[in-house]
Amino acid sequence: MGGVTMSLTTATTAARQTDKHINIYEPYEWKHSTQVAGVTWKNPVGTASGTFQYAAVRWFYDVSQLGAVSTKGCSPIPWEGNPSPRTAEGPASNLNAVGLQNPGVDHYLEDDLPKLKKAGALVVANVAGHCDDDYMQVVAKLADSDADMLEINVSCPNVTHGGMSVGTDPVALAALMDKLRPMTDKPMIVKLTPNVTDITVPARAAVEHGADALSMINTVLGMRLNIRTGEPIIANKTGGVSGPAVLPIGIAAVYRVRTALPEIPIIGIGGIDSGEKALEYLYAGANAVEVGAAALFDPVAPLRIARELDDLLDERPELAAKLAAGKTWR
Repeated sequence: MGGVTMSLTTATTAARQTDKHINIYEPYEWKHSTQVAGVTWKNPVGTASGTFQYAAVRWFYDVSQLGAVSTKGCSPIPWEGNPSPRTAEGPASNLNAVGLQNPGVDHYLEDDLPKLKKAGALVVANVAGHCDDDYMQVVAKLADSDADMLEINVSCPNVTHGGMSVGTDPVALAALMDKLRPMTDKPMIVKLTPNVTDITVPARAAVEHGADALSMINTVLGMRLNIRTGEPIIANKTGGVSGPAVLPIGIAAVYRVRTALPEIPIIGIGGIDSGEKALEYLYAGANAVEVGAAALFDPVAPLRIARELDDLLDERPELAAKLAAGKTWR
């Protein structure tokens, strides 16, 4: 881990004893930026929503060093999430059904967002809802906030549309975007689910109805069973699969959407735990990536991957130039 000044354990202990934030990485001058929907990221790596907690990672690294920070999904009121157990392991993957537990958008505006902006982070506020009105309430409160971009998570079960996620129904997605788009001038990213037959269909619906960028993929539907009882391991029965196993699925989604929609900015997500895997997404046609599951077992993974990718782009000046200009490889 290049540039580490002390071990994670030593660093954390020292920081807590002095009640000061420390960085295990030395200051770094980024060489390769990217653009997503007209917003410049100092490097092409951000965090994936639901896998980042400032209160935890602030002990390890300076969040302003990341390309962007996509925060946990905000709902109009606090959500308690699903009952436990919520997680299980899978082959080269993990399974979760947390249920978008969060303290609500008011808490986000009063606590989480100000802290991140004070730390110098470029913030992507993730928006969650169980009905169209939920999304509208959250976007209304974020419309004039200090968030730099909004990321609309359309993978939530949605009661307005019969319990299906809006992201699986292009007509419902178009209707939702028609409501949200006029509410703010902030760049709006739509985060797509892979649990569809053809991901280019909802992608096109999102873009044609106002999305400034797309992020993909959210988790893949999965299940684990307890062979002693024959019952599902997690209380929700099914959950979202993430981790290294979903890398090929995410890359294929980015490649297909880039082919179908050559102009729309894309953020690639899924199975990224190294600079090399992030680079695959850029060659597939992404403008940037978000690191998720890797950060759950390695808190500094997003910044480590960003540093690795920055060095890899040194040897790929054509790709680096395209990213800096807001273009992509494909």
